Amino acid sequence: MSLLKSLFAFAAAAGVGAMVGVGWAAGSGQVLSAKDQDLPDLGSPATAAVSLEEEYRAGLGWFAQIRQTGQILQDPEVEDYIQEIGHSLSSRAEEGQHQFYYFVLKDPVINAFAMPGGFIAIQSGLILATSNENELAGVMAHETAHVTQRHLVRGLIDQSHAGLVSTAAMLAAILLGATAGRGDSSAMEGAILATQGAAIQHQINYTRSNEFEADRIGIGTMASAGYDPLGMATFFQTLDRNSPDPSRIKAVEFLIDHPLSAERVAEARNRAEQIGRIHHEDSLSYRLMRERLRSLVENPQVVREYYANVAKNGGGKSIEERYGKAMADVVSRNPAAAIPDLQALVNEYPKVNQFYGALGQAYLANNQLKESQAVLDKAQSLFPRNVPITIRLAETLMHAGDNKRAHLILDDLFNVVEPTADQTRLIAKAAHAAGDVADSYYYMSYYYLMSGDLKMAANQLELGLGMPGLDPIQRARFSARLEEVRSAMPKDRKNTVADDNRGGDSRH
Repeated sequence: MSLLKSLFAFAAAAGVGAMVGVGWAAGSGQVLSAKDQDLPDLGSPATAAVSLEEEYRAGLGWFAQIRQTGQILQDPEVEDYIQEIGHSLSSRAEEGQHQFYYFVLKDPVINAFAMPGGFIAIQSGLILATSNENELAGVMAHETAHVTQRHLVRGLIDQSHAGLVSTAAMLAAILLGATAGRGDSSAMEGAILATQGAAIQHQINYTRSNEFEADRIGIGTMASAGYDPLGMATFFQTLDRNSPDPSRIKAVEFLIDHPLSAERVAEARNRAEQIGRIHHEDSLSYRLMRERLRSLVENPQVVREYYANVAKNGGGKSIEERYGKAMADVVSRNPAAAIPDLQALVNEYPKVNQFYGALGQAYLANNQLKESQAVLDKAQSLFPRNVPITIRLAETLMHAGDNKRAHLILDDLFNVVEPTADQTRLIAKAAHAAGDVADSYYYMSYYYLMSGDLKMAANQLELGLGMPGLDPIQRARFSARLEEVRSAMPKDRKNTVADDNRGGDSRH
């Protein structure tokens, strides 16, 4: 089932029905059996209290709230990488019923957390604190295991003196708040105290056994995906011993949310040794994205000083350091300084797509549109339907006024790859600029669905249907989606949409 169908199911939180389907990466391909991984019986309590469908809807509601805070990093290169790592893990999870979406929060604090239904946040501080890709995969596998074992729901049940009814009521309140859409968050306030990242995990007091279980299952999952299973233990140990004061302070939140003990670290090490060490070298993408992330989330002056110190101490010559310094120049509005460095990287490493994307980005920032388009056109021929390359090319085309081609290449990409909410808004913007106004309304309805705002989703479809010149196929498509949206809306709001349309706009 597509993500869109999952969104309609999420939208039906008020009890209007529908079944949630698998939206993003999901799979089963385990190497270790349930028995080998000492999996618990996930039967009655969690399943009876909250279905997987309800859990997913609650998670999507929380995710929509976090999006509205502006904390989620919107960078196609980093997003693409973190989803790639996440998919390598989730596709080997011990069951295939959950859908997963991994995202990065712009937060220097070292932490990661899982939300209901498979939404997993990794804070930028944690990625920068890892020493290698095995450690990053270890943390992500641990959080993935919290989802597959339904620790969030089981934790709510344990906390609830009233048992299953109280747990279901709490999630129902969360769902109602999410479905209400923007401007009406009062329904959620009584169910969840905070919408920002770490506060969500503080809501669930994971038991000692849950943490051990997430370690145990996560280690098996990361080994199945080809990562060294010792990576989880080494990262935990690094945080728990002799860290410099600034890093130590940033790590406190992770240690509170994931309480460590000598026994827990020792068991993680023993588990890794039982499975067997795996030689996994850091991918080039990991090395590049760490440096890219540094430039995107840290203070530009601090980043410039960082690379100056690296060069002063005889460094700055590695492929990732050269890339990082160039990205720091682009982000700090000095793209002219980055262009020769990135040109050199493209010439030396013609098979690395990240260098083409960064060079195109630098040319665009330096208002060299022809050069940007040329390098990105070449990249697209070398790496067809690569998400970051296609997005960068579309951005350049739109700046150059070639909105029709931008719309065309984005439409081609997202017919194959499920877009994020912000990518959906980009294609709506391209369609509108290209004069395909009806299609822009259609894409914006998708954007509002992904944001949990059914009222605005219906509004966009109504506006699209009111456009002159719709062909029969467009009209049927718009009408079918509008019917689905309306069927998912609370009854007392279905009849207000048409009235609101009279003064509506596309809000691109």
